[in-house]
Amino acid sequence: MALRKLKYEAEIALRHFQIFKAVKENQPIGIFKLSEVLNMPKHKVRYSLRVLEHSGVIEPSQHGAIIPEGAEEKIEKMKKDLEEIKSYIKEIQKIAESL
Repeated sequence: MALRKLKYEAEIALRHFQIFKAVKENQPIGIFKLSEVLNMPKHKVRYSLRVLEHSGVIEPSQHGAIIPEGAEEKIEKMKKDLEEIKSYIKEIQKIAESL
């Protein structure tokens, strides 16, 4: 069903947020160190870093990933999007419980 894809996407989003948090707490930090800190395969870390970089919330540096100046606005947008997603999930839950 469609929930399988939603679950998969949620797992990926969770990984992106975990990696983002680790970058914020340990910047600058590279792929190998992130992989070690989070106990994740390097290819998954690399993919998430690419997605986060494309989103503008991290950027590469000579010493590893960092949070660039001005990223706060994009981070706030991500938080708002997450709140909206939570409201959709609550609505889906209500409907599912009524079935």
